[in-house]
Amino acid sequence: MMKRLLSLPVLGFVAAMALPASAQDASTVVATVNGTDITIGHMIVARATLPAQFQELPDEVLFEGILEQLVQQTLLAQAFEGELPERAKISLENETRSLTAGEELERLFATSITPEAVQAAYDAQFEGAEPTQEYNASHILVPTEEEANAVKETIEGGADFAATAREKSTGPSGPNGGQLGWFGTGAMVPSFEAAVIALEVGEVSDPVQTQFGWHVIVLNETRVQERPPLEQMREELEGQVREEALTAYIGELESGAEIDQSGATGIDPALLKDLTLVE
Repeated sequence: MMKRLLSLPVLGFVAAMALPASAQDASTVVATVNGTDITIGHMIVARATLPAQFQELPDEVLFEGILEQLVQQTLLAQAFEGELPERAKISLENETRSLTAGEELERLFATSITPEAVQAAYDAQFEGAEPTQEYNASHILVPTEEEANAVKETIEGGADFAATAREKSTGPSGPNGGQLGWFGTGAMVPSFEAAVIALEVGEVSDPVQTQFGWHVIVLNETRVQERPPLEQMREELEGQVREEALTAYIGELESGAEIDQSGATGIDPALLKDLTLVE
């Protein structure tokens, strides 16, 4: 059916029967197939389920394509004789369950993700938080202390630190001139961090040993990082509130429900791949 969505429309009369915008709503009938109505609402929901690349098509192309698709689906559904196979019935049950659960989630989130809840989550996360010191450093990593001493002598002799890092460093930051970017305390191994903290901006360290080898470090900049403003954190905080609300609500529902999963005992999980059971 997706291929047909892009084909030329077979119902050229649609544009001619356009109604004033004020008279159109989800119940507006756009076509009738053997007495079965197709409404604007049907088309809106169908459009919403299309892949993103189709939703970017011009409105008139989508309108005509979706209408044609729904007309054809209606004809095929009307032509079907007999009882729906088990897999189709189960699919409808699953779809109904999923859509109904989704509506309950929408109601839950609409009432739980409030400005007050987001503010409370922000306050809880940053309560008592002090501004933190952050460092921007570069380093040159070599295998031995002797090589590290030689590198430091080269730097103190006027060599460019970044160029020397690209030439000498064995670490992954070497091609980037040894640049490590901004980091706070706890981000680096203790001996490396201690050496960075002891440096003045622009100062080059003595060789520092870690489990990775020997480092020569230069401190590029420092800054004090204040706690981020709420607006910068809003999306993350809303996700946190959403997750907490969902966990609490599911726990509440489970505690008041009778749930018996004993029937799952002894079932071979590989059975889920056997589609013949629902034919």
